[in-house]
Amino acid sequence: MSNIFTYEHKVLDTEVEPEGNANCLAYLNWTRYAAIAHSTARDWPPERYRNIDAAWVVRSHEIHYRQPAFVGEEVVIQTWVACFDKAKSTRKYRIIRSSDDALLVVARTHWTLIDTKSRRPKRVPPELVYSFSLLPESDEPEMGPLAVEDQSV
Repeated sequence: MSNIFTYEHKVLDTEVEPEGNANCLAYLNWTRYAAIAHSTARDWPPERYRNIDAAWVVRSHEIHYRQPAFVGEEVVIQTWVACFDKAKSTRKYRIIRSSDDALLVVARTHWTLIDTKSRRPKRVPPELVYSFSLLPESDEPEMGPLAVEDQSV
């Protein structure tokens, strides 16, 4: 089982700005689609979470745009789980243009698993953790800096 999951997507005309480049919401949606597809591939489709009264909610997204994508281009979203901790998880992403392997986006999402009835954090079940192979930071593909400090303040 590979630690990095790949999800392919063709940029749709409904995902672009008038100038022709993919809009920021499209990139965010692609990370979500890839995360759901990865979870489903590991035998954790949305229905399985519903059966245990659980759902992942976003604590924070961090996304860095490097190059644009345009209508009709094929992109590959690479994603992996970096860590699990009690009721939390961190997932990372790289979005690459297929035609030239250009790195378009690097991103990270911090998730919290919640109980859908109480809306409170819920411990990540061991069987969920065992379904994913974590990718140590030392084995990650090139990401560049995910956190850039603003020196203008």
